[in-house]
Amino acid sequence: MAKNKSNQAVWNTRIKNNTSTLFQKVGNSIDVDKRLYREDIAGSIAHVEMLFKQKIISFKVKNKIIYGLNKIEKEISNKKFNFKKKYEDIHINIEKRLFEIIGDEAGYIHTARSRNDQVITDLKIWIRSSTKEINILIDTVINNILKQAEKNIDTIMPGFTHLKNAQAVSFAHYLMAYVEMFNRDKKRFINNLDNLYENPLGVAALTGTSFNIDRNYTTKKLGFKKPTNNSIDTVSDRDFVLDFLYSISVCSMHISRIAEELIIWNSDAFNLIKLSDKVVTGSSIMPQKKNPDLLEYLRGKSGSTYGNLFSMLTILKGLPLSYFKDLQDDKEIIFRSNDILIDSLKIFNEILKNFTPNKKQMLELAKSGYITATDIADYLVKNHSMSFRKAYQKTAAIVNLAEKKKKNFDELTLEELKKVESKLTNDVLKVFDLKNSVNSKKSHAGTAFDNIKKMIMKYKKRK
Repeated sequence: MAKNKSNQAVWNTRIKNNTSTLFQKVGNSIDVDKRLYREDIAGSIAHVEMLFKQKIISFKVKNKIIYGLNKIEKEISNKKFNFKKKYEDIHINIEKRLFEIIGDEAGYIHTARSRNDQVITDLKIWIRSSTKEINILIDTVINNILKQAEKNIDTIMPGFTHLKNAQAVSFAHYLMAYVEMFNRDKKRFINNLDNLYENPLGVAALTGTSFNIDRNYTTKKLGFKKPTNNSIDTVSDRDFVLDFLYSISVCSMHISRIAEELIIWNSDAFNLIKLSDKVVTGSSIMPQKKNPDLLEYLRGKSGSTYGNLFSMLTILKGLPLSYFKDLQDDKEIIFRSNDILIDSLKIFNEILKNFTPNKKQMLELAKSGYITATDIADYLVKNHSMSFRKAYQKTAAIVNLAEKKKKNFDELTLEELKKVESKLTNDVLKVFDLKNSVNSKKSHAGTAFDNIKKMIMKYKKRK
């Protein structure tokens, strides 16, 4: 049986001259999109099964194509497939190999479809799969944070605003803030699935097809929920790519924020946490150094995900309908951001298992900076019928007194306090206690120990 000449492009009948070497170098995407081979083959099998169902191709042709595609998948999986840059992308590389295996019947595979709908189908299936992997890793992050939080419910530290001591908090409460962030990240990826479950296959180049195809069949076969509604929009649409890249960027940003804080707290100036030797590096010249390089890596990589998001936005901003070569770059951008996030989540999970809080130092730092000042103001409002603004002024005067005498709040005597407010009694001294301060914040979402315990249990019970 005759076979296509292996050295010719599929469009060689129309375009006689060989493409310039330079264009072949920059125009092919096979080094990038070969990652889509499983999705591409799955889409092709579903497509030819639909063509047979609709009596567009014969039973014999269908079976030969599926046989060839399964053989190709095994070759690629076993690293025995010879990818050729002259065939531009994964779609044509597979098709050309199919001709070599089964002959001219391979020519039926592209009936009633285009690479335009083919690549979007591949991408959506791939992103769906990657989304599941990402969310499993986010779940692991959440679980590791919960383990740290559970061990540190009664660990008291200063909460900061503007990096200045503000109010006393439980270290577990701080950690649970990131649980909330990563949980939103997970929801964000899940929400993206709505668009990812719309099936592009069957809209062909941009107008649909004159063949009597059944898009509902391929929808069901490929795990989609419904076919897309407009053929032009379908081949032009990269909203789902932007959603994915944005979700990656936000999650990377959350990783970067906690990485930054852990870097600061690991510094000699703060000394609030200690990193295990498993997650630090040394210096080439300073023998004493243990550097938080992995945390710095996480902080830096978030910038790359932002750049990828803006690259895609820039590609799309002035692009007319429907398909243009500009869109070829979407795959490289997707894979690059995806790989950064997956690596970052894995690294972050290692860090979460390999750091310990310096509880003593956290408590000592919490004792400085007059962080129970707001508690005193609240006490005056509740016990001496003051407006909050008047109570604020009285408390500020107490802070000024403590600073003048170079004392912490708990070092002030009742007699000294009475010079500011004569109505004060001994019970005000309890307000200075850090544990009392933390546990007084019983309002919903507050830092009281019981609140934290309930939130930890809530997340531990989640599905």
